[in-house]
Amino acid sequence: MDMEKQLHLIRAGNFKENNGSVMRTINMLRHQFHKLKSVEYALPDIDKGDIIDSVNYLYEAGYIHLRDIITKQPATLADSDFDELEAKLTAKGISFLAGGIQDPCIKI
Repeated sequence: MDMEKQLHLIRAGNFKENNGSVMRTINMLRHQFHKLKSVEYALPDIDKGDIIDSVNYLYEAGYIHLRDIITKQPATLADSDFDELEAKLTAKGISFLAGGIQDPCIKI
């Protein structure tokens, strides 16, 4: 197997694990929003860029809600800074963690 293919497999595996770690961290207080900055602090072994990738995937896939910390209005990473957002699991996210649905891009 060539080096490029191995690196691709490593990145894909890390992405799945990172998605699971971010989701579990956001789930800690499932009924409240968490600042994304707090998620970053809770996961010091994951690079901020990788956390952003995971948050973006989880949002786009419908597993988390994102909102502005100050205005409490819905927001996205596309129109807001990471440090200005907070997240909470959606019903779909809770269902995933409870084993009700599966996603090949998330490893729990």
